Amino acid sequence: MFGTVAVPVWLLVLILGFAAISFATHFLFPSVRWFFRRRAEKALSQLNARLDRKIDLFKLARRSDMVARLAYDQKVVEAAMAHAAETGVPGEVAFEEARRYAREIVPGFSATVYFGFGTRAAKWLSRLLYRVRVGKVDQALAHLDPKATVIFVMNHRSNMDYVLVTWLVADRSAVSYAVGEWARVWPLSALIRSMGAYFIRRGSRNALYRRVLARYVQMATEEGTTQAIFPEGGLSLDGRVGPAKLGLLSYIVEGWEPGDRDVVFVPVGLAYDRVLEDRVLVEAAQSETRRFRNRPLWVAWHAIGFLWARFRGRTKGFGTAAAAFGAPVSLREHLAGGGTVDTLGARLMAAVAVVVPVLPVPLVAKALGEGAASREELAARVERLIAALQARGAVLKLPPHGIGAILDEGLVPLIRRGIVSDALQPVASERALLAFYAESVPATDLSATPQT
Repeated sequence: MFGTVAVPVWLLVLILGFAAISFATHFLFPSVRWFFRRRAEKALSQLNARLDRKIDLFKLARRSDMVARLAYDQKVVEAAMAHAAETGVPGEVAFEEARRYAREIVPGFSATVYFGFGTRAAKWLSRLLYRVRVGKVDQALAHLDPKATVIFVMNHRSNMDYVLVTWLVADRSAVSYAVGEWARVWPLSALIRSMGAYFIRRGSRNALYRRVLARYVQMATEEGTTQAIFPEGGLSLDGRVGPAKLGLLSYIVEGWEPGDRDVVFVPVGLAYDRVLEDRVLVEAAQSETRRFRNRPLWVAWHAIGFLWARFRGRTKGFGTAAAAFGAPVSLREHLAGGGTVDTLGARLMAAVAVVVPVLPVPLVAKALGEGAASREELAARVERLIAALQARGAVLKLPPHGIGAILDEGLVPLIRRGIVSDALQPVASERALLAFYAESVPATDLSATPQT
């Protein structure tokens, strides 16, 4: 019994390895997980104490649990069985397909990544690129039912929209975004999932996929998860706020019952003096396709050049980025008044269009039109345009130092980029780009009397 047993070295290493793994899984890992879980719970409690909208348990659930909950949801199972009957595939195959869609959609939110890294990075990047001017978020959210599900509804001007809004509401809630397939690239996809975003296949006609996506959106809404959506379904190609595509909105309305918590939509208007993707969007509009050119090396080269110039003090960024908030829209009140999904989409996008801020570059582009004979003539046009916009209640985010400062912030970047000549005439090859910025300003009557 106490004799010596000779074993090969490789077998000894293997035995010791299995012993180490067994010790770790049964004794070490549970203790470590308990330690970090306690610390995470304490940090989360402190975080929720300062947030207006607490981080809900739905967002904090383990991703594997959420995938299982979604895949085994009664409506998803029924949709899988209907898909099997329609296509003739075995039920097990249809159910596995639904599980695959659930794994693809469900995020893996991390409060540490979101508040420890994401919001700080968003703040740093926003200020690095732009001079940020925002409306009063507190006033937009002050009188909302604390139990209601809040959904920010925004125009989609740039991919910077995600960054800007994440920072703006960071002290109030964690926002869950719906992001397109462009973000399903490793390692970006892992970071985006940890920020609470969920992936969607825009334009998919697969009925089973749409059912799984619908149930995820409905479950998140029922649990009170704060969300942000872009009803236009893609970046604006012409600068204007487009009509709503009703996919996500219809899921929310279809899944809501009068006894459920209210859903409150908060319109948000976003605007930029310079949209980083402007030339790509204009090219897409001219080609009448949403197939954007992917030029990572070109982007990386220009990003390095900008950072070098920025840190050397040779540039102050790309002008102003601004956000404004409109009056909240209650889903309960909308439906009680006889509203439908279609009228809700139209109402929300109209509310968003009203609060899209007017910035110096778009304002000057609008006033310039086909050109101006002199700076004085352009200044007079800008003055009349401001008066007309103020009369209709537009949101103006302009420098407070008068027309001269507005012209400097709005005209100089257009001339520097070669969109407008020194003679204040649009450059022929850049007319579409000039119109892209001008179209973001509401149409007005420039015959109005200048303000005093």
